[in-house]
Amino acid sequence: MLSHIMIGSGDIERSKKFYTEVLGVLGAGEPMVNVNDTGHTRLFYIHAGSTFSISEPINGEAVAPSNGSTIGLACDSLEQVTKLHDVAVANGGTSIEDPPGPREGSMGTMNLCYFTDPDGHKMCGIHREG
Repeated sequence: MLSHIMIGSGDIERSKKFYTEVLGVLGAGEPMVNVNDTGHTRLFYIHAGSTFSISEPINGEAVAPSNGSTIGLACDSLEQVTKLHDVAVANGGTSIEDPPGPREGSMGTMNLCYFTDPDGHKMCGIHREG
């Protein structure tokens, strides 16, 4: 259903360092770097049929994370959820909500972590048991 996700960055080099480390936990490599016709830099992390993109805002305005939005990253295990969280925090992210771990709910047990990137975008690492 999704082709890609693109978020904005107020500091593209900081975002490159952060996401190369964080998405590397999931198996993504270095991003493809593109400078578009307006001179704005974009990063494209392509892995396992998905593309996660970061762009300098083309409209020239400041980056503003969307209130109520969360980007979920699929993990293979609780250990990978925890590592994703820890690598994010070690590279300038901020831990939010409860510590990484299992959560019981109406959809069954899910292993979750939540953090924000250096620009304030809310991220979730998720592994669904079973």
